[in-house]
Amino acid sequence: MELVEITKVFAGASEPAVNRVSLSIEPGEFVVLLGPSGCGKTTLLKMINRIYEPTSGRITIDGINAHALPAPALRRRIGYVIQQTGLFPHMRARDNVAVVPRLLKWDKNRIRQRVDELLDLVGLPSAEFGPRFPAQLSGGEQQRIGLARALAADPTMLLMDEPFGAIDAITRARLQDELRHIHRRFGQTILFVTHDIEEAVRLATKIVVMRAGEVVQFAEPLRIVTQPADEFVAELVGAGDVLRRLSLVPVSVASRPLQGAVIPGEPAIPHSASLRAALSLLLESHVSRLLVHDDDAWPIGQLDLDAIQEVAAPSSGGNEAEEVSTQKVARSAQSWN
Repeated sequence: MELVEITKVFAGASEPAVNRVSLSIEPGEFVVLLGPSGCGKTTLLKMINRIYEPTSGRITIDGINAHALPAPALRRRIGYVIQQTGLFPHMRARDNVAVVPRLLKWDKNRIRQRVDELLDLVGLPSAEFGPRFPAQLSGGEQQRIGLARALAADPTMLLMDEPFGAIDAITRARLQDELRHIHRRFGQTILFVTHDIEEAVRLATKIVVMRAGEVVQFAEPLRIVTQPADEFVAELVGAGDVLRRLSLVPVSVASRPLQGAVIPGEPAIPHSASLRAALSLLLESHVSRLLVHDDDAWPIGQLDLDAIQEVAAPSSGGNEAEEVSTQKVARSAQSWN
């Protein structure tokens, strides 16, 4: 997807809500739009599926100018998930998921199979949850139905506007894990709006930091955390706070090769967890190391206090030492995402 000089000025406004934003997003990337309220994140997202029309600029999706298609036809090619879920209250869960395939005139058997597949994928078995109305679902279950509906017509792109913002922290973390799993499985391009830096770092392959309608930095999460473009980005990610930094850097950055035998019951932590979580587990467990495991719970390394301190400690050797530290972090980016 290509955004070229996208600008949006609302009637009566003295300043643009989005100002000359240009981005090139590769297929399959998970891009998070990050920034404070009012910075233009949601406005930019809504221009991509033409809920808002840009004042100027060009948007190209899958090589097609977004304005070459009627807006309803464009939206049927793009999954859209919002914080309020947007489920139709008078329709059962399975019928909510089936909305777009029916608009596309899929045959009934294909729709039924797709609905069953997606409800199972998001952890809501069709036989149990399909007949329920939205009012009979929890907030987290409603978000799962909303995600399944967005995926129903197998879109190449998902737009997600703070979809987990109104959900409790435990449910939110579970939904984030499910979304990462879905992204790995299907590989759609995802644009995800949030103001939560920890959510952004956990999910994104790249982050767009916005301020006052403009892009301040567009880079991989580790670069955003370790090399903020300016004071605004540094303050946003808490670059000067060691505990904050540890909460944003994944275990995979500091993991070392596994040494010695694995002891049954030895404390372990996922490679995608934060170093802050690893530090807490080390201190609580009174052990010298943690096992690091992959997404399939297979041991792939170990982590100790010295490795965490190496990442957390400020550079003592000037710019050269900082560059070496940054390169060490960057080399681990692929295993993180």
